[in-house]
Amino acid sequence: MTEQNLRYMSQQEERQRTEKDPDLRSSEVTEGYERAPHRAMFRAMGYDDEDLAAPMVGVANPAADITPCNVHLDDVADSAYDAIDAADGMPIEFGTITISDAISMGTEGMKASLTSREVIADSVELVAFGERMDGIVALGGCDKNMPGMMMAMIRTDLPSVFLYGGSIMPGEHDGREITIQNVFEGVGSVAQGEMSEDELEEMEHNACPGAGSCGGMFTANTMASAAEALGLAPLGAAGPPAEHEDRYEVAERAGELAVDAIENDRKPSDILTKESFENAIALQVAIGGSTNAVLHLLALAAEAGVDLSIEEFDEISQRTPKIADLQPGGTRVMNDLFEVGGVPVVLRRLLDAGLLHGDQLTITGRTLAEELEHLEEQGELPDDDEIDADFLYTVDEPKNEEGAIRILTGNLAPGGSVLKVTGDDDLHHEGPVRVFEGEEKAMKYVQEGNVESGDVIVIRNEGPQGGPGMREMLGVTAAVAGQDHAEDVALITDGRFSGATRGFSIGHVAPEAFTGGPIGALEDGDVVTVDIADRTLEVDLSDEEIERRLEEREEPDPNYTTGVMAKYGQTFGSAENGAVTNPGAKQD
Repeated sequence: MTEQNLRYMSQQEERQRTEKDPDLRSSEVTEGYERAPHRAMFRAMGYDDEDLAAPMVGVANPAADITPCNVHLDDVADSAYDAIDAADGMPIEFGTITISDAISMGTEGMKASLTSREVIADSVELVAFGERMDGIVALGGCDKNMPGMMMAMIRTDLPSVFLYGGSIMPGEHDGREITIQNVFEGVGSVAQGEMSEDELEEMEHNACPGAGSCGGMFTANTMASAAEALGLAPLGAAGPPAEHEDRYEVAERAGELAVDAIENDRKPSDILTKESFENAIALQVAIGGSTNAVLHLLALAAEAGVDLSIEEFDEISQRTPKIADLQPGGTRVMNDLFEVGGVPVVLRRLLDAGLLHGDQLTITGRTLAEELEHLEEQGELPDDDEIDADFLYTVDEPKNEEGAIRILTGNLAPGGSVLKVTGDDDLHHEGPVRVFEGEEKAMKYVQEGNVESGDVIVIRNEGPQGGPGMREMLGVTAAVAGQDHAEDVALITDGRFSGATRGFSIGHVAPEAFTGGPIGALEDGDVVTVDIADRTLEVDLSDEEIERRLEEREEPDPNYTTGVMAKYGQTFGSAENGAVTNPGAKQD
């Protein structure tokens, strides 16, 4: 063969290697002589012809020094980035915000938490839209990162993989493992005189030993687990701790899967169905997951156009037993579940009992049932009879006959309210209410030692619009629990309670006070009844009296009239529909 022929063949191979699929959306900014200026910008960042011919994969990364949940995410993102590059993709990393729920807890700043879910979704959607990306690896660490990223994946409907940053390892105090939950509850114990400030300080120094999200089955781990059940993350992805070497293998797998999903045009709309959401809810109630997952799964369903109601969480919880006993109800953390096989262990038990839809597609291209079988064949999922874990139960002999989530309705919450059962699942509570307009006044009341057995503490005007932002109030619930009133004092709010909350805490009361919900009609001394078995939340008032009080009530002014809080406060929907702000999302 002549030198000229060899040169010609080499040129042909080079053209084929750098020839872009015209169906890729990124070709809009990389192909043709008209896009020479665009390519020049990419070249300034080190991309070459081979990169520009590849599918463009965004790596959405909320890394920050604001919280241990996110402090390590640059390293995790690097692993995903390199894997995309090795799989012949064009990785482009970009940033977005995060808010530390734990650090903002108990302050006005906590109102930014739920708002950050929307900002994350908006910002990732905007970058993917504006830069004409072909796919996304969406990385999350702190609580609202998870739903915010998944909402962006759904809105863009680009081939996408959700990647969790992993949870923190437990700390140690007095010979036992502890988490941030124990520190919050210690504050209540100090106020009650049952713990010294010196001991609390020692716990403070030891509770959080490194990077990662809060270790119990709180909101971050709940939503990371739900991503597996939904099919948006590969099975086993939620388990490895933040600083475990397996976390980086998960990141590499996410990068590879993103390129594969683009090549096969596998999108969230192909994966998310009513049945996949039912799978996620079944997992949530079986592992004692956070009440926040109710809000976030409703929001994800609304974004996906899937018809899902808050009542369905209760229906699924009634038929799905609780089979994992993790914090806050139990003592074990996410790492303990990881050590025995992770979320797939729970999913397999539920699937074998006929409690999941095994035919639902996952991001790998296999169904949920096929993916579990694949893990078994690869030796990545131990046989069920080999698992020895005192915090895991079987469906036939569960921890609780019903799942952990209860949806309570009644004349105080016609749109529903949410409770996570962490103790006795047949509690009945009746007592006079003490009404507080906002969290701070309630916290002061509790810390001054005024709480008595039988009390019903109502915290209102903390809803999505009234707060705005639906603050989590772990400080109040932990202080009550720290004073040994977790099971004999009820807390009720139109705001939220943290995934680390335990005890008799009912949140998400809808409609909220700010929009004229019945919770706004309560007065000190009214008798409220909470019946978990009957799923009811009632006040001993007639409909006529509630209506009269609401008509006479002075309509509250918004807490913010300018800036980001005002903007999102005006656009949040009701908690019963996920508190979404996207005008195109299904909200009824």
